[in-house]
Amino acid sequence: MWDFNLSGAFDAMRRTAPFVIARMLVYFGISILYILSTGVGGALGYGVTAFGKGAGGGAFFGALIGFAGASGLLYWLRETILYLVKAGHVAVLVRLYEGQVLPDGRSQIEYAIGIVKERFTESTVLFALDQLIKGVLRMIGGVVEGVSTLLPVPGLDSLVKVLNGIVRMSLSYVDEIILAKIIRDASTNPWETGRQALVLYAQNYKLMIKNAVWLWLFTALLTLLIFLLMLGPSFAIMALIPGKLGFWAFVTAFVLAWSVKMALIEPLAIYAYMQIYFKAIEGQTLRYPHEFLLRL
Repeated sequence: MWDFNLSGAFDAMRRTAPFVIARMLVYFGISILYILSTGVGGALGYGVTAFGKGAGGGAFFGALIGFAGASGLLYWLRETILYLVKAGHVAVLVRLYEGQVLPDGRSQIEYAIGIVKERFTESTVLFALDQLIKGVLRMIGGVVEGVSTLLPVPGLDSLVKVLNGIVRMSLSYVDEIILAKIIRDASTNPWETGRQALVLYAQNYKLMIKNAVWLWLFTALLTLLIFLLMLGPSFAIMALIPGKLGFWAFVTAFVLAWSVKMALIEPLAIYAYMQIYFKAIEGQTLRYPHEFLLRL
């Protein structure tokens, strides 16, 4: 079974309610942006092609352009969202894990942003570190996948794909966990602390992967349930727009489910994973690579 405390994670969400609300506003705002841009794009596409032989067939492509425009804006804002929303919430979750009393209301958000700015004076530094960690994690997944090319064993490809999928699941929240350790250690060198945090994660890979799979199952099932619940409202929204936009109703439901996942489910999973990681590395020292490999 899993080793995290779900009731403790739910309590952490309650005690960091100002950040949960902030996340809801941000991610639901993103959902509304997608819905509006897709809907307006679809309506314009329909209007442009409504006459003659087009018969409104441009609705799909208009919606596609609107969706792409919203995605481009989100890509441009990703650095700010990481700095102010995700990192800030991780900061207060770390303080909560340490047993500290958190401010209430808007003061909690200001308190968290202050902690993040202490460690990362500019959002570009945090973003660069986050991208570097993600790059290392992708390399780890690539190493596992590359095993199949080195060992020509019949049926190994399928097994490696399964193993690679499990590894990818286990790496879902590693960047947030490393960020949590940098904040907890009050590190003045986030690059070095990030490296050490990643090594400590590897030293406890069996425990971390096992619990990551459980967390992935929880989050996947909850997200699927939310997606199914959002299908009705999504079809109702797209029915208001002329043209055949049934496909975009599914896309809208997916975006809404994603926003709920990012606002509510993801921080719950991060805190649960944080519990396991900090408990596992307590008192541990970094081992040399050859010592670690002998234990694999």
